[in-house]
Amino acid sequence: MYSPPTTSTDEQRALTAQSAAADALGITVTGPRQWGYQGRTLGQQAHHPQHGACWLRLISAPASQANGKLWDGTAEAAAAFPTVHKPALHAVHDLRYGGLVFRAELSEFVASPTCSPEPILRAELDLAPAWWTSLRTDLDTIAATRTTRVAVRQEWISRAVPQHARVPAPDIANWATAHGDFHFANITAEPVILDWEGFGAAPLGYDAAMLYAYSLLAPATAATIRRELPILNTPAGNTALLVVAADLLQSCSRGDHPELSDPLRALVASLT
Repeated sequence: MYSPPTTSTDEQRALTAQSAAADALGITVTGPRQWGYQGRTLGQQAHHPQHGACWLRLISAPASQANGKLWDGTAEAAAAFPTVHKPALHAVHDLRYGGLVFRAELSEFVASPTCSPEPILRAELDLAPAWWTSLRTDLDTIAATRTTRVAVRQEWISRAVPQHARVPAPDIANWATAHGDFHFANITAEPVILDWEGFGAAPLGYDAAMLYAYSLLAPATAATIRRELPILNTPAGNTALLVVAADLLQSCSRGDHPELSDPLRALVASLT
């Protein structure tokens, strides 16, 4: 979905750090490389003598920024959600190279494909009732887990909803823990939920609302989401949908997924 860093120097630095991390963790990397947004992360399948097939994810940051929510999210999620279906975290290794700090996360390899190759769902899905039961259970567990982490702040909501959704901002009365980046590219066919670095407190129903908003181009699946995740059909769910719509409309204003702009504005109109 994304591409390597914009300079060959940055790309080579990441590859050198990955090689050093692989040696430290006792693994062999295999298969194609998967770069994250603007080359800030690098993922690749790996083999460990004890754990077998694994996934090695490398993130980087200047030393002054190598902390906080996104940096520690995967490790904190491993401790916070032991019963939720997600890849097991085997090891974390930090190293410094070329003026940056790198964190290597070695996790269980999940062979099950994601339900979508990108966050926007463009093709209808036919998911079994048991799939939805598992997802609901996991979402309920996530929401009920106490955390000091924050995924969405009231200050941002108060600013972004009027600016991008063009309606008054709600004051959030009901907060719950959310995965924070909940779309079908982060959920597999089993289902297993991937990419936990951004979890934290958000408006109640935020994950369900994000899954729905990213699925507006597949209306049959979007209708199924509303049926299977009933939080969306409550006042709290409507508020979460409004917040997510503002979030994605902000992304549209920056040139990301412009095809969602009209459906998102129609969603806002239906809510207000």
